[in-house]
Amino acid sequence: MGDYYNMWKNLDMDLEKHDQLCEILPEFYEEVYLSQQNRPDAMNYFNFVISEIHGLRVEELVNHKKQGGKIIGSFCVFVPDEITFAAGAIGIGLCAGSQFWVPDGERVLPRNICPLIKASIGAKLSATCPYYQACNMVVGETTCDGKKKAWEILKDYIPVHVMDLPQMKREKNKEAWIDEIYSYKSKVEELTGNIITSEKLKESIELVNKKRKVLKRLYNTRKFPQLPISGKDALLVTQIAFYDDPERFISKTEELCDELEKRIEEGVGVFPSGTPRLLVAGTPMAIPFWKLHHIIETSGGAVVCEETCTGTRYFENLVAENGEDLDSQIRNIADRYLKINCACFTPNHGRVDDILRLVQDYKVDGVVYFSLQFCHTYNIEYLKVEKALKQEGIPIIKIETDYSDQDTEQIKTRVEAFIEMIK
Repeated sequence: MGDYYNMWKNLDMDLEKHDQLCEILPEFYEEVYLSQQNRPDAMNYFNFVISEIHGLRVEELVNHKKQGGKIIGSFCVFVPDEITFAAGAIGIGLCAGSQFWVPDGERVLPRNICPLIKASIGAKLSATCPYYQACNMVVGETTCDGKKKAWEILKDYIPVHVMDLPQMKREKNKEAWIDEIYSYKSKVEELTGNIITSEKLKESIELVNKKRKVLKRLYNTRKFPQLPISGKDALLVTQIAFYDDPERFISKTEELCDELEKRIEEGVGVFPSGTPRLLVAGTPMAIPFWKLHHIIETSGGAVVCEETCTGTRYFENLVAENGEDLDSQIRNIADRYLKINCACFTPNHGRVDDILRLVQDYKVDGVVYFSLQFCHTYNIEYLKVEKALKQEGIPIIKIETDYSDQDTEQIKTRVEAFIEMIK
């Protein structure tokens, strides 16, 4: 990474503590990613992004602000990027996936809530995340009780706008969600000083849809018997999608897909023939949480799909592009986002249907149901998913963990036994 000391200092970061964070990632990344054999050449771009994770992209954000632009951080796939970009702002995913930030989160939060919330709050309190420091505003949402209360604490440190996501999908809930999107639109216009026009919204809808399409193309390459890319690498690409420049990300991921499709034609794979194909379903995997994928893919299995917010829930379903005015465009946006089958909804038959569909589409041999500790919605929903999969004869294992490495060997033993069982 280049010399960004002055930039970090101007962002009012805790430089000494930030140095400790920067010391951890390179060795961890080398162990998990660079140790892989026969990786696609196009993954070099994503290696570069990680090598500059707190550098080049942050510098772009800082320059955007110097030119009068605004940066908006979000923690959830329900925050509509289309609105953010249409106002000339840059949207950045802020969810934190490192144990490093958990202790700072526990300064203001109880220990027995999920590590994603603690790390996300801790990243701000520790002043070690330059993306957070660059933000003019962050957007929370009401997907769980822990998050709802955490936003009340976070607002003491940074401006926060909260979107009230309905917990059901009835017509009156849809109307309430449309109203929330209008409220977010007004807030973003106030922040940026830019009015969102139908023309600008049309452009941003097309841009975000284009990003979804390229991610869908990437995932389609994982449906083939000879996998051209590891699950770890596919996860990394999706994680980077949350904060990279959209146009650049689309272009580089298209290049990756070109290479993967050529590999498929030539029969080039990254796993031995007959490697058990596993679907990971459950809670999000914020960067740099690569623990579960690394365990699976060093235990004789291959991850072929993720039914998570850092997987299919992020890019499945497009916003209809036939809206002729703002009202119809915003209704189309609301329709698309309410198709996301998050565990916060009740009833939530759609998520079980999604998992069963993905099992078929990706020719899955078994499902690893992943839940972060104290994530009650996904933990509770396991029972229905397990029942549905057992009825179809699909093996399933539940893994509940946090961001630390204390239980790594225990999980590895369980995963190895699961993979051996389904061979």
